[in-house]
Amino acid sequence: MIYETIKVQFQESTCFLQIDRPEANNTISGQLVAECNHVLAACEESANIVVLSGSPEVFCFGADFKAKASASKKAHEYDEGPGPLYDLWLRLATGPYVTISHVRGKANAGGVGFVAASDIVLADETAQFSLSELLFGLYPACVLPFLIRRIGVQKAHYLTLMTQPISAKQACEWGLVDAFEPTSELLLRRHLQRLRRLSKGAVRRYKTYMRSISLPLQDMKSPAVAANREMFSDVDNLQAITRYVEEGLFPWEKHESVPVP
Repeated sequence: MIYETIKVQFQESTCFLQIDRPEANNTISGQLVAECNHVLAACEESANIVVLSGSPEVFCFGADFKAKASASKKAHEYDEGPGPLYDLWLRLATGPYVTISHVRGKANAGGVGFVAASDIVLADETAQFSLSELLFGLYPACVLPFLIRRIGVQKAHYLTLMTQPISAKQACEWGLVDAFEPTSELLLRRHLQRLRRLSKGAVRRYKTYMRSISLPLQDMKSPAVAANREMFSDVDNLQAITRYVEEGLFPWEKHESVPVP
């Protein structure tokens, strides 16, 4: 399988899945979601560990605003709405493999969704985590069920309202990150050495049990998807997104007045 938005490498029972959209700041597109879902479906039988990463500068920056602002058919060719993205995070959270998010650089909005859905989150000191949606009249409807499961209601609430990044250190204190070091490659390697001792059957049974005693993520899909669709169909929100894409201005910013000669 040839992928256009991700890089995939298998090393024995470990799948390394890298988000690879440098031209789009590693944002989430419909094609990215489809390709990741395809890989994780294959991993149900072939992998015991899935390591998700981005670039050293950007893990994942959330929704592709350029695609959202575009009315072209090409931009929406793979866009089936938020349902497949929620299913992707559900696969990360409940699939029969250990999922690791290896975060370097920025994880924003939907990028935090990938992080919150993972079993283990490792980071280096460059990692930053933010939810910027409310700045554009949106809110992280699909992210929140996974984020609340990981860090609790109030911290997820605070992160949503403040819209500003938190450091790897603070994210670790909150439970969003499990471990971090100045450079995280050795940290990842140590985790893999230990996790590779686990059998596929043991991981499958454990993840199934955890699904039965954790927040009912599957039951939360319908309201989360409905809320996401409503927000992205709001004319004011779409205008704010388009203005940001085309002019680089946030909704509260005004054009600088040009003096009359």
